[in-house]
Amino acid sequence: MIVLLNGSFGVGKTTVAKILRAYLPGSAIYNSELVGSVLMRAPSWIKLKRTGEKDFQHIELWRKSTITGIRLYSLFVSGTVIVPMTFSHRAYFDEIVMGVKNFDSELRVFCLKASLDTIKTRLAQRGIRIEGAGSEWIARRIVECSNAYSDNYFGEPIDTEYRSAKDVAGNIVSKLH
Repeated sequence: MIVLLNGSFGVGKTTVAKILRAYLPGSAIYNSELVGSVLMRAPSWIKLKRTGEKDFQHIELWRKSTITGIRLYSLFVSGTVIVPMTFSHRAYFDEIVMGVKNFDSELRVFCLKASLDTIKTRLAQRGIRIEGAGSEWIARRIVECSNAYSDNYFGEPIDTEYRSAKDVAGNIVSKLH
């Protein structure tokens, strides 16, 4: 089974994923951001569509490699593959979800949600600047995510407001069983 944890930056996806890994025997976390970071730093002589932007999700090769990476993980992991990601672009979200469903019909998608104020507070507690010069990208993205997640299109909603990551992970485990 694949569990995709969608949600804004700062909502707690990675923290919840780590707790889920402890709750789900044989599970592993697939981090697609590593491939994205490499692709963003690819030399200019490698012609990748949409490079030069600040979001690797615009790179078609990243989306294809994410689906392939999740599939490879699922072949080698005895339990659940947990995938924390931030999607607010419907076409990219659909591409990943449909790509994964092609090899795992049990895919479960959860969207971790919190208010914009809570997201800002959590990011600030991590030392991430959300205001001022150099923080324009993250400030724009958290607002985009907050707006996008106002409906349930991006996964089964999981409220993280005023809840511990352990409580959120426990809630997800109960939904999986």
